[in-house]
Amino acid sequence: MKLFLDTRWQQYWQGKDPFAEARALQGDVYRSKEGRRTLRFERDGRGYFLKLHEGVGWGEIAKNLLQLRAPVLGAANEYHACLRLKSLGIDTMTPVAFGQCGINPATQLSFLVTEELAGTISLEDYCRPWGEQKPSLREKRTLVRKLATISKTLHENGINHRDYYLCHFLRADDGKPFASGDRLYLIDLHRVQMRARTPRRWLVKDIAGLFYSAFDLPLTRRDILCFLAQYRRDWLHGQAGELREIAQRAVALYRKDFGREPPAHILSIIQRDVP
Repeated sequence: MKLFLDTRWQQYWQGKDPFAEARALQGDVYRSKEGRRTLRFERDGRGYFLKLHEGVGWGEIAKNLLQLRAPVLGAANEYHACLRLKSLGIDTMTPVAFGQCGINPATQLSFLVTEELAGTISLEDYCRPWGEQKPSLREKRTLVRKLATISKTLHENGINHRDYYLCHFLRADDGKPFASGDRLYLIDLHRVQMRARTPRRWLVKDIAGLFYSAFDLPLTRRDILCFLAQYRRDWLHGQAGELREIAQRAVALYRKDFGREPPAHILSIIQRDVP
């Protein structure tokens, strides 16, 4: 058995079974599927999120393996990913309680409680109005560089996200333009992979996902060059293979999800700069 409780949650669950207490928590359910339940709840006026894993069963594990996908077996991966990102200076969720018990991966029980990132908005929602109300060049470039810096830090430290989209970044919902020094929180870490070195295919997949999720924004060629200059400057000088794969993956994702071609300005950039 593995267990972590911060000081506040040690008091809440003193003398109690943390696993029974976690299973008994009630709140607004955001997801309930494949042995995993995500809900928001409040305690003493504070908001929290619970991710409860009650085992996916051998059938689900086999299905993922046959599809060459690593199955998500419990809360431990997200808990350790939170700690790892924080150690690298990347803003993310703050765990306050974590537990895991059982050896059988198909029936293992685990949970993770994190503080709610109150007063935030996803970048997907924050940037959506940019199609009609373009941001200042300073704000857009500041945000591009911030995303590039986070991506660089992740990948240079052997981490890939696997669901690397704008919707999984949160910023303060304060009505102010994004500025240098503002926090950008990376969330939804349950599928994160951590190694000594990030394999090329996963690095490409992450950046393709980020690129795809920004297709409907007023991106320019200079915005993309700004990202690359911060993330991988060597890609600006002859590393066309990675850029070609990223572009192909991003376009394929867009076609699959929306059933149409990406915006003309995106296709124009790709056709000009990616041989």
